[in-house]
Amino acid sequence: MKKSMLLIAAFAFSASVAFAQDLTSKKGEAYLPAAGDWSIGIDATPVLNYVGGFLSSAGGVAPTWNYLNGNQAIIGKMYKDESHATRAILRIGINSMTQKEMIKDATVITSPTYPNLPAMVEDQMKSSSTYVGLGLGKEWRRGKTRLQGFYGVDAMIMMNSAKSTYTYGNKLSSLVGVDTLTTTNFGSNIGLTIEDSYGYAARITEMKSGNTIGIGVRGFVGCEYFILPKISIGAEFGWGFGFGIFGASSATMESVGTTGTIGVQTVEGSKASGLMLDTDTNGSGSSNASLRMNFHF
Repeated sequence: MKKSMLLIAAFAFSASVAFAQDLTSKKGEAYLPAAGDWSIGIDATPVLNYVGGFLSSAGGVAPTWNYLNGNQAIIGKMYKDESHATRAILRIGINSMTQKEMIKDATVITSPTYPNLPAMVEDQMKSSSTYVGLGLGKEWRRGKTRLQGFYGVDAMIMMNSAKSTYTYGNKLSSLVGVDTLTTTNFGSNIGLTIEDSYGYAARITEMKSGNTIGIGVRGFVGCEYFILPKISIGAEFGWGFGFGIFGASSATMESVGTTGTIGVQTVEGSKASGLMLDTDTNGSGSSNASLRMNFHF
């Protein structure tokens, strides 16, 4: 009986040692994150597709390093200890572009004589956009093995806007309208009609998107498995509240009427606002990927 008890105790001790060793690699590297560790998350789908390709006749396609969401936010964590982490979501984008095109000067009627070139003027488009996405959250973790569960709360805010301005070398006059004037088409700035009641061809001088502001608070729950030391695959679901305001867009246009009057009109688009209280896999910044990979360091 005593021998049996000793054997059971020895087996239990051996199992506990093996269990403890399961949390470190053969090189002694810890699988799980510890206090002071940082983490960054990416979309795991391209990596899994790459691995899965080798298991079929499709072959492997080189994986890509993708953001966790469509808003291109950088998502990371910092561990206070092995059971608590602070989550951060960040995107600050400021974009600006100027496009210039040379076009024939409409005020010069006489054709040039060889080898002189036609007189030219410059059309110009300037566009800019701003996107700000910020989030902060708290995460609590459970589990004593390489399979870890987690839960917590995120708070987020986002803002974006865009604007384009156009300047034209050939100016409108009482005799020359947009439909007969040589103007660079940068994509959607000419050939417009000023309201159905007038029907005059117009060109845009300024276009603004409506300012968008959104806030959200969400709770989340998920799990992850550490496939390698400090590298895990996981997923999460959330439930929370979101509120968004979508400001009116506007387009300022110029045209020439049948009486030769040069008119400037600003046409506004619609406004909107909305509330959301629902489950999600995105939460305006956390994840729209079916699976995620987290790298801890």
